[in-house]
Amino acid sequence: MMYQLVVILKGINEVALMALLGQGALFVLAGSKRDTNIIYSMLKTVTSPIMKLTRMIAPRFVVDQHIGFLALFLLLLLEAILIVLKIRLYLAAIAG
Repeated sequence: MMYQLVVILKGINEVALMALLGQGALFVLAGSKRDTNIIYSMLKTVTSPIMKLTRMIAPRFVVDQHIGFLALFLLLLLEAILIVLKIRLYLAAIAG
């Protein structure tokens, strides 16, 4: 049961991570026309809860331009934690 929860959380985290990376790539590639890009708007909609959560937990001295990088770091950190947890749960399951 716990293993399934970790796999589900890892999947959700991966979707959020890919959406954030896609949004970042379009930010660079589309330039100033990114606001009219429909794909960028969809990715921005997907990543907006992540950005809001990151802004809430970030200290005040972190400027808004860096929130995306901080969100990426937090998602990568969460991914690493979930990978380690998944491996531990799997090894515990096959050992016992």
